[in-house]
Amino acid sequence: MSLRLQLEYWKDGKWWVGRLTQVPGVFSQGATLEELAENVRDAYRMMLEEQEAVPTAGPIESKILEVLT
Repeated sequence: MSLRLQLEYWKDGKWWVGRLTQVPGVFSQGATLEELAENVRDAYRMMLEEQEAVPTAGPIESKILEVLT
């Protein structure tokens, strides 16, 4: 399966730093843009693996939560 996500990136000193705009918390860095892209892919895959490994004691439920800004 392939998924296309937006990578937002910038230069910080000698490092390229980036994040996936659609997935909060997925970010990384690399010496080149290519290395950054691969590191962000790895960070995304690791995040998915962690979500799958979360044990639950019962059924998972959800609801819409309103947040005032």
